[in-house]
Amino acid sequence: MNTYLESLFSLDGRTAVVTGGSSGIGRGIAVALAHAGASVVIVARGEERVAQTVAELTDAGCRAAGVIGDLSTRAGIHAVADAAVEPFGEPDILVNSAGINIRPPFPEITEDDWEATMTVNALAPFLLGQRFGVGMAQRGFGRLIHISSQQAHRAFVGSGVYGVSKGAVESLMRSEAEAWGGTGVTSNTLVPGFVLTPLNARLQEDPTQIAALAARTMIGRNGLPEDFAAAAVFLAGAGSSYITGHSLFVDGGLSVH
Repeated sequence: MNTYLESLFSLDGRTAVVTGGSSGIGRGIAVALAHAGASVVIVARGEERVAQTVAELTDAGCRAAGVIGDLSTRAGIHAVADAAVEPFGEPDILVNSAGINIRPPFPEITEDDWEATMTVNALAPFLLGQRFGVGMAQRGFGRLIHISSQQAHRAFVGSGVYGVSKGAVESLMRSEAEAWGGTGVTSNTLVPGFVLTPLNARLQEDPTQIAALAARTMIGRNGLPEDFAAAAVFLAGAGSSYITGHSLFVDGGLSVH
């Protein structure tokens, strides 16, 4: 990489925390940030998948560590925040990719469904951003990156509480962008289309629906985790310093319809 490109995109010397970083979009982003030079802390519940991802990155010469954590309770979120700074120090980049997708028919949604979804998908990004944002601002550099959803912008394949939680994430992003403006800290979201990940494994059981979703894109296929690599590296680096409060759609043109 030449000096000019390094000034725009290199993450050398940066530290990133990626929740949900052992699978799906989060894993694609964690791998990309690590190969771009960041020291990456991967946060997830599954010890085996975390270990596999960390091993893959370290074997490739990257700096990576894992934190096993549960974002479904306030105590769990605070515990993750404390553990995430141990391997490499306070993060410069926070990627909130962990999420749960509970979608019973709307009349059957329970209070427990609401609490579980809103805690993991919306409260955890808020609390982690509060925990790390202050230090980012003091150091004059920070990147808060959230994984949103089409459901934050439109009702789509039974949005349910998941759509509500992602709408909250989009509003959180705008509030963070406003709050941290002028400090060197930015907040943005990446908005996927339909991406083939474990989170939507249930929908993938219907090949007809999968084909129909692919046909709705302009590109002609559904998304893959690696489609988010370049966008995440861009939003995490110095070259995106004048972009904040923005939702970047990485959806093959699905949202254009």
